[in-house]
Amino acid sequence: MMDRPDAARRRDELSGLVERVAKGDRKALASVYDRTCAKLFGVCVRITRDRDAAEDILQNVYLKIWNRAGQFDRNRASPITWLCAIARNAAIDWVRKHGAVPLPAADPAETSDGDTAGAMEAMALADRRARVFDCLEALPTNQQRAIRLAFFDGSSHSELAQVMQAPLGTTKSWIRRGLSQLRGCLQDD
Repeated sequence: MMDRPDAARRRDELSGLVERVAKGDRKALASVYDRTCAKLFGVCVRITRDRDAAEDILQNVYLKIWNRAGQFDRNRASPITWLCAIARNAAIDWVRKHGAVPLPAADPAETSDGDTAGAMEAMALADRRARVFDCLEALPTNQQRAIRLAFFDGSSHSELAQVMQAPLGTTKSWIRRGLSQLRGCLQDD
């Protein structure tokens, strides 16, 4: 797991790169892409359940980043949160237009037994995911459900309010409080 000073350094570096993108620096955009494409692709695949569509969406996401980088404010959000929001919104737009499709099962013939680095990375990712879900399970039921619907199912705030039969402001508060508690839980590691 990454220690806090290293995480803060990486966050500052990524913030600086996004700010350079806002000034038209193409090399900075390439660096942002190198550092974030796997995560943003994962966001797109998770929401669309279509790898080909996710690749197309990802291209559009980086065009949006190029065009909107001037709107990024490091005092309001971390750079990865801002970037993930762009990817998430683009993927949700695609799903609303085309509908989600199931992912095909992985082909066992494509899996390499000798890929130790890949296996270690997969184990670390699984450990982080398990930690997130453990922290999520510790939240009050309404916050858990709101976060799952918003971030895992791609529901908009208004859809969430309708599904949960609660006022829009209440559902937004549940998400905000839940994310704050999740952040605290994950930082306690």
